[in-house]
Amino acid sequence: MKIRLITIPNLLTLSNMMCGILAVISTLVLDNMQAAFFLIVIAAVFDFFDGMAARALNQPSPLGTQLDSLSDVVSFGVAPAIMMVGMWQLSPSLWGVPDVLGYVTLAVAAFSSLRLAKFNIDDSQSTEFEGLATPANALMLGAMAVMVERGEWTICREALLVLTVVSCLLLVCRIRMFSFKFKGFAWKDNWVKYLFAASAIALVATLGIGGVVWTIVLYIALSSVLHVVKMLKM
Repeated sequence: MKIRLITIPNLLTLSNMMCGILAVISTLVLDNMQAAFFLIVIAAVFDFFDGMAARALNQPSPLGTQLDSLSDVVSFGVAPAIMMVGMWQLSPSLWGVPDVLGYVTLAVAAFSSLRLAKFNIDDSQSTEFEGLATPANALMLGAMAVMVERGEWTICREALLVLTVVSCLLLVCRIRMFSFKFKGFAWKDNWVKYLFAASAIALVATLGIGGVVWTIVLYIALSSVLHVVKMLKM
């Protein structure tokens, strides 16, 4: 079987990875988490369009699937985990938590890898997700780090440890979360997505980067409610 390495979808996927690498550099070397956050946003855009390009150009491949996950580990696993470590350094402790515990936040990268590996072998996630998607998790944590870096939010280290645990659990939980894959544009079939999109625009327009955090929180809450309702109907 001939394997094509250089295709438009693969180049988009590699662009996603490069943004993730630059986000890590922005945090560790340039000490600029705002730049890192925007690089994660750009990575998410590339991540959205690589699959679309593969379908439009009829170029889906097992190589592209594996490359996509490897890139996502970097951009939506390692990069936000490094930003969490940076946020730890900027955060006070209520009970004298030692600096070394800050590396617990790197678990976000490990659980993101588990989430992506599970997604690759789970055929039930073609129309909705099981657990929080890694791009959404990365955007939430990255936006939070920017708000802390700006001094607009203050989060204690103890809360960051709790946040790390919650984030990791959300990535691998069994809660079904809606995706933005549309089957037609009828209101009846897509009302949840339309309402969420309108709310997201309003939150970001009103609160800026901080609105990204509340947008993801709303997404998690709304998905959880829909999941419970669906389970009760079964």
